Amino acid sequence: MSTEQIVRTTVWSAGPGCHGGCGAKVYVKDGKVVKVEGDEDHPWSQGRLCPRALAMTQYMYHPDRIRYPMKRVGKRGEGKWERISWDEAYDTVEHRLKELRDKYGAESVVFIQGTGRDIGGPITLLMYNYGSPNWLSPLTGIGCYTPRLVAMHATMGDYCVMDASQFLAKRYDDPEWTPPRVIIVWGQNPAAADPDGFYGHWVIDCMKRGSRLIVIDPRTNWIASRAELHLQCRPGTDAAMALGMLNVIINEGLYDKEFVDRWCYGFDELKDRVQQYPPEKASEITWVPKEKIIAAARLYATSKPAAIQWGQTIDMNAEGAVAAQAINHIWAITGNIDVPGGNVIAKSSHGVTPYPFSRTEMINLYGEELFTRLSEKRIGADRYPVIKNFRAWAQPDVFLEQMESGKPYPIKGAWLQTCNFLSCMASDIRRQYEALQRLDFIAFVDLFLNPTSQALGDIFLPAATFAEKQSLRSWWAPLCAIVKATEVDECKSDWEINLELARRLNPRFPYKTVKELFDDRLKGTGKTYDSLVEQGGWEMPPEGPTRPYRRWERGLLRKDGKPGFNTPTAKVELWSTFFEQYGYDPLPFYEEQPESPVSTPELYKEYPLILSTGARTQAFFHSEHRMIPWLRELEPDPNIQINPGTAKDLGIMNGEWVYVENHRGRVKAKAKVTPEVPPWLIMAAHGWWLPETEGAKPNLYGVFEVGINNLMQMGQQGRCGFGGGSQRSVLCRVTRIRD
Repeated sequence: MSTEQIVRTTVWSAGPGCHGGCGAKVYVKDGKVVKVEGDEDHPWSQGRLCPRALAMTQYMYHPDRIRYPMKRVGKRGEGKWERISWDEAYDTVEHRLKELRDKYGAESVVFIQGTGRDIGGPITLLMYNYGSPNWLSPLTGIGCYTPRLVAMHATMGDYCVMDASQFLAKRYDDPEWTPPRVIIVWGQNPAAADPDGFYGHWVIDCMKRGSRLIVIDPRTNWIASRAELHLQCRPGTDAAMALGMLNVIINEGLYDKEFVDRWCYGFDELKDRVQQYPPEKASEITWVPKEKIIAAARLYATSKPAAIQWGQTIDMNAEGAVAAQAINHIWAITGNIDVPGGNVIAKSSHGVTPYPFSRTEMINLYGEELFTRLSEKRIGADRYPVIKNFRAWAQPDVFLEQMESGKPYPIKGAWLQTCNFLSCMASDIRRQYEALQRLDFIAFVDLFLNPTSQALGDIFLPAATFAEKQSLRSWWAPLCAIVKATEVDECKSDWEINLELARRLNPRFPYKTVKELFDDRLKGTGKTYDSLVEQGGWEMPPEGPTRPYRRWERGLLRKDGKPGFNTPTAKVELWSTFFEQYGYDPLPFYEEQPESPVSTPELYKEYPLILSTGARTQAFFHSEHRMIPWLRELEPDPNIQINPGTAKDLGIMNGEWVYVENHRGRVKAKAKVTPEVPPWLIMAAHGWWLPETEGAKPNLYGVFEVGINNLMQMGQQGRCGFGGGSQRSVLCRVTRIRD
């Protein structure tokens, strides 16, 4: 007789692809997953689930999924693979990595991941036990969340998120919580995005409870259409917008004087700086009428509590960390830090760190001596001291230079895990492709072959979906267990793969099983992995340092237990001593994008449209899911959004194929004619490749034909090494394909 069971778990990659946190019910019949639904009892998502999670059965059992280890038997890129055993796979990786370490040093191997999914823990575990300092997100300027993280660290010593009662067990019914009176949604489409440690629909939940919206975004997306004020900011000018709003708030006395006087450092200097950015100047830079800038500043500042929910767009300003610093100052001087309905300080629930974000977390896990020693050799550390002293990332723009030059030491190997480098994150992708070809050994851990693994891989290890693994999640709150529901052939979880290799590469590695590792990470909570599962799989943070509110008053933020913020001055540093010590401007400022109508006017004459990429869709997560039938039906082709007036002028009809081109090249896309974008903007879908086409080179699943990053450039990082990049604002033209 067949049996069916329901396994309650928390969703994180692999599978939906996203930053995770949703509760799911996984229906298993005769050992096979037959359905996935939202878990109405899970506090994160309360029964809601995205199309990607609902399509898990197609993902898990797709005929193209790789279910056993493989090694390359032809030349790189020929698409010739041979099945091998796990023993041979482990032996091969162990031998090749030890060989490179012995000959060139462990730093010669770089450990590369995709975006912030359930991989940061496993990949750093392997990297540090191997002895390499080089953990890499290949996006120029590490332009995804890290610029915002470094800005918040430099200002407050901690990180903030919009308060949607996500730290409270009773959620919206908890009497401690107050809905934000106003929410600024800045550079994000929350309902379609997968924000870092945040569930997009929480903004909508707050709207239902009275929150009013200010939206800063060039597109009139769904959330912008519900806004009281919509500021269609030119891409890359967010710092000018923030400084213009700060000018209004400070000059009109709308800031929280008591909070500023007692808890802020450098207010007078900030006041002087923002005099350079009156609303008239901010309007000239951003293309937003000054009246709207003034109205937005007044509405936010007079509507306490108020919150800001921001997106990855901020990171891709010319100085992304500085743009984030300016926005941070808006919620700081209005006293909206760690108060109900404001921007609350976010810490990993219960102090558990399966995904280490910061230097402090890395040191706690691996020791200060190891971290400090390895940081000396981290790629980019000699050029950017913040790279050495803030987070454990290597600098990706310098990585590309170093692959090509071999200086100050050669790069000889790469371990890529959950990363379709060429389709998704890399700019200058032909240059990156050629540079990576020079490496002696490249291993991939993933679920499907993609342009990057097909082009460059020497060995491929098949990973498991969230429904096939055990893991922990504490990205802010709650503390969650990911529960294994089934197995698919020979696939293994990233934790299992990396733990086995860490054991082989480091004789002193202490753990024999993944569960033993998790129990060690949970020590201090009074829980084990099994006990967390048995109590329902999740728990909100207890009273203490990881639970809001007003922790700066209660001495819960600092190691010394004294009131104040976790900064050298114990205050919110509007004048950043962190930036100052490394020779950077301690105050926020605006810098024009390297390529724009303003900075490159001659180029603008030839390419008169601004190209922005990265618009989120619920169908895909970055470059994933293009082979899943239900999801591809939602978004069948790579597309660009173009304004009706612009399309008419160019003779382009809705649904026609077009070329998008600039001085770096051209790619194909299908025109989606819509008033959602202003006449001067082209919004292009990113992450595209065509799994239905030939995978072997030269086609490589069409990545050079449809990948929008062919038009982007590396080497545009900010002064501190974080932020910048061209994905949100380069120049282009669009022409109809007449064949």
